[in-house]
Amino acid sequence: MHNHPMSLLRPAALGLALLLAACAGREPAPVADPRTAPEAAGPTATVTGTAIAARHMIAAANPHAAEAGREILRAGGTALDAAIAAQMVLTLVEPQSSGIGGGAFLLHYAAADGAVTAFDGRETAPAAADESLFLDASGQPLGFWDAVVGGRSVGVPGLLRMLELAHEKHGRLPWPTLLAPAIALAEEGFAISPRLHALVSRDRFLAGQETARRYFYGPDGEPKPVGTILRNPELADSLRRIAWGGIAAFYEGPIGADIVATVRGAAGNPGLMTLEDLSGYRAVERAPLCASYRQWRVCGMPPPTSGGVAVLQMLGVLEPFALGELPPNGAGAAHLIAEAGRLAFADRNLFLADADFVPVPVERLLDRDYLRRRADLISLEATMGTAAPGLPAETAAMPWQEDPPSTSHLVVVDARGNAVSMTSSIESGFGSRQMVRGFLLNNQLTDFSFRPEADGRPVANRVQPGKRPRSSMSPILVLDETGGLVLAVGSPGGSRIIGYVARALIAALDLGLDPQSAVELPHVVNRNGATDLEFGSAIQGAAPGLRARGHRLNFRDLTSGLHAIRVTEAGLLGGADPRREGVALGD
Repeated sequence: MHNHPMSLLRPAALGLALLLAACAGREPAPVADPRTAPEAAGPTATVTGTAIAARHMIAAANPHAAEAGREILRAGGTALDAAIAAQMVLTLVEPQSSGIGGGAFLLHYAAADGAVTAFDGRETAPAAADESLFLDASGQPLGFWDAVVGGRSVGVPGLLRMLELAHEKHGRLPWPTLLAPAIALAEEGFAISPRLHALVSRDRFLAGQETARRYFYGPDGEPKPVGTILRNPELADSLRRIAWGGIAAFYEGPIGADIVATVRGAAGNPGLMTLEDLSGYRAVERAPLCASYRQWRVCGMPPPTSGGVAVLQMLGVLEPFALGELPPNGAGAAHLIAEAGRLAFADRNLFLADADFVPVPVERLLDRDYLRRRADLISLEATMGTAAPGLPAETAAMPWQEDPPSTSHLVVVDARGNAVSMTSSIESGFGSRQMVRGFLLNNQLTDFSFRPEADGRPVANRVQPGKRPRSSMSPILVLDETGGLVLAVGSPGGSRIIGYVARALIAALDLGLDPQSAVELPHVVNRNGATDLEFGSAIQGAAPGLRARGHRLNFRDLTSGLHAIRVTEAGLLGGADPRREGVALGD
């Protein structure tokens, strides 16, 4: 085993970038340098699906959202400004995945000094919540869906407070400008997409709440068909109040009162949120987690998400292996990625939780010597089976529970070279199924462990008042040796986010793939159990070799939603996951 450093961008990929720039009809420009922002250019050009732009770019989960972000960039807005505009539109057009009724994690890169900042907008448990929140009268855990649907699962939303905090530091345009695209689209309406229609059609619980039923279903009780123009005047009103009244208009006043009334009045499964919980919510600016990987510096989010630690652990464990020399869809590469996933999830399930409430040994988990010792546990010939945690702990390990692959991710790079990588979520598809004032409320509290104890020890991710539940969201920024931005990437997908993002990073950094090729690469994911291979993809060809190494295999539809932007000497290269509705747009 040996290190296999790669160049910043392989010659073939750089040649592709130059070809794309030529096809775009403009000279390439070094957008990472804020002093040399290029003049406005024409629309995004694409060749074989890869988007390229000379000035600025956004990749988001819906074309309406990406277009709103590009409008803000064209108006001189920052990457943070564009992210806000796109997220507000996502609340409307991708209601099943994210929105102002949920939370988010955001990484920001400032080109002026190379600083990376982490913003935590994760939901919190109400003050009245305790370890018994998801236990029935006999002290046994509720069924997952029994806990999700209703008010019990709703955490205090953090998205808007987080965006407010980030905007104070990195925004440029005023809130009314940023929310204008979403307000206009909510009033004018948008055509229901095949994906949204399919998800509404499959959902068993959404029609059970009257407000959601009126919005998503016709008078006959059937989901509104594809192409139906869906208008949301209630959301337009909410966003207009926020645009002109500030974020306090959401956390206090009529909107806040209606949120609390909906949560506490949910039939059969009421929640505990109060107006004091809402008005007292605070977003947190945190130091990012950054670690070296070959010649790059990879930065992720700290707890309460497990994503930053787990992705960096996977990369650290894999660094001794020459991944760039292995066929990306071969059994050798798939085996190594799966084994790294086992090791990362063994630690994640024991240690990761809200570090403001329980000790999380982040530094020890990311120590290079520790990760080398973990890498030594990997055999090239056979799987290790279920991996054990690598450190002793006072808390008890809890396995991951099956979590629905909802959530959304967007990435932005502006003309000054600033960047945002943000993952936002309402957790399950359509969250708690509770709709209020035009938006859905999250069910993020079900990301806590339902059992507060195991084997006589407390579980780190147990419910506690004011605590933030563990997440797997993994927004990532990659820097070069000089501190310049190389790559912004992330994905939705529940706890499989960690595997999706690690795979995309390996594709971009070790294999030198352009962003579109990297996000399209078939998935292999292991969460310290069976190895998941993406059904119907080229990775299924690795199955015989994996079985020979002892892997238990599942073939699944692994619906990631990866979005990525890479900064090159030729300009910006963007990729959007074809498994969803995303698009990369720029100028």
